[in-house]
Amino acid sequence: MSDNTGPSGLTAKEAQEFHSLFMAGFIGFTVVAVVAHFLVWMWRPWLPPVEGYSAIEGVNAVMSTLAPIVA
Repeated sequence: MSDNTGPSGLTAKEAQEFHSLFMAGFIGFTVVAVVAHFLVWMWRPWLPPVEGYSAIEGVNAVMSTLAPIVA
C-alpha cells in the first residue's frame, strides 16, 4: 500500500471519482423516487377526503356484481 492512499485503499483522485459517481446515482434515485411519489399522490392521495375514496365504492359495486357468479 502506497503512502498516498487513505483508509479505504483509494487514492484521493479515485475517492473523488467514486464520490462523484455515488452522488450522481443517489441524485438520480432521489429524482425517480420523488416523481414516483408525486404520480402516486396524483392517482390516490394518502389523506383521503371525509367521504373516503370514490374508487373504492366502484370496486365494491363490481365485486358485489361478480360475487354471485364466482361463488
